[in-house]
Amino acid sequence: MARTKAASENGLHEPKTLVESAYRNLRRDIIEGRLQPGEKLRVEHIKDNYGVGAGTLREALSLLISDALVVSQGQRGFNVAPVSVEDFEDITRTRVMLECEALRQSIAMGDDAWEGELLAAFHRLTKAEERLREPDAREEWEERNRIFHEVLISACPSRWIKHFLSILYHQAERYRRLSLYLQPIPRDVHAEHEELFNATLARDADRATAAMAEHILLTFRAVQIIPPENLNQKKAA
Repeated sequence: MARTKAASENGLHEPKTLVESAYRNLRRDIIEGRLQPGEKLRVEHIKDNYGVGAGTLREALSLLISDALVVSQGQRGFNVAPVSVEDFEDITRTRVMLECEALRQSIAMGDDAWEGELLAAFHRLTKAEERLREPDAREEWEERNRIFHEVLISACPSRWIKHFLSILYHQAERYRRLSLYLQPIPRDVHAEHEELFNATLARDADRATAAMAEHILLTFRAVQIIPPENLNQKKAA
């Protein structure tokens, strides 16, 4: 059977340039809500927060425009991209369509080594879920959750499906964090992951894709009932 290795390794490499460092720090602050959706990003006011000059910061902001996390207002500068339930619904529906198809192909094509990677990824995710109540555990969980989802579809032979899913996953990150932070509905995320894992390992594509769709849609339903004023609520540093 054909097999494609998961796209990511544990952890991220150290930034090699000031632009990359500023990009990562800005991206983190946007995703975690320290920079509020719609907030004006005045280069001269915030450059010292990131330890870079105005030119470097503008380069980093331009990279974030391509990530759809920052919008340019022409001569008026930069703003954090807004969030909305309508935007997240579009992201969610498209992700369900593509990720379920990628999972179905991955189950059909995955070999024993893929199964081994899936076992390892689920084990690491489970350990991270056990530590979620600890301070600063959210970042570890987010990284291992991402890797688990990547490994699930890593045997899918279509690089374009996986490329578009990577974009959609990152676009959903701000909304997913809001759901986890505010917890508008009770969820057993570990049980959701366990069902997805077991169905995939059993090579039951219908059961696995149903579990995947429900898992993704539950996050949308959680965000859907968050009061609009809380969607744009600034998080404490």
